[in-house]
Amino acid sequence: MEAIILNGPMGVGKTTVGNILAERLPGTAFIDGDWCMDLHPFVGNDATRAMAADNILHMAGNYMACPHCKGIIIVWLIDVDNVFERLKKGLSDLGLKVKTVTLVCAQEQLRKQWQEDTVCPWRTDDLLEVSLRSLPFFLEKADQIDITGLTSQEAADKIIKEKNLSW
Repeated sequence: MEAIILNGPMGVGKTTVGNILAERLPGTAFIDGDWCMDLHPFVGNDATRAMAADNILHMAGNYMACPHCKGIIIVWLIDVDNVFERLKKGLSDLGLKVKTVTLVCAQEQLRKQWQEDTVCPWRTDDLLEVSLRSLPFFLEKADQIDITGLTSQEAADKIIKEKNLSW
């Protein structure tokens, strides 16, 4: 069984593209890392990231035991390398073949997507600036797929093709 981790800056389209992939790949379990650290108020530190990674691993293990589950898609902004490596190792230790994708796009597209997202309540100007400042971190990743100029459907097509996804 495979697990795909979709990573990237806030607002790049991880959740949207991940949901499209899940629809196109029957038997997909979808895990949103944000759900796994949904604290109020939000706290993003080493302890909560470790907790979220542990929650993801528990969910992945449970999905693996389900005969209807054929693969797992995990979407989560992971901007700390040791958390990313811990999650990949944990998934691999569960027996999953892990594929990773870091979604990136041009700053102009990130701004446009951010402004068009009227559903997410935390799409504030301050957090947009945080997201834009994080782009260089994600642009350094070897597994990046640039979705500049692509629709979410086209981005999903590109990921399926480049990562040879099917289950």
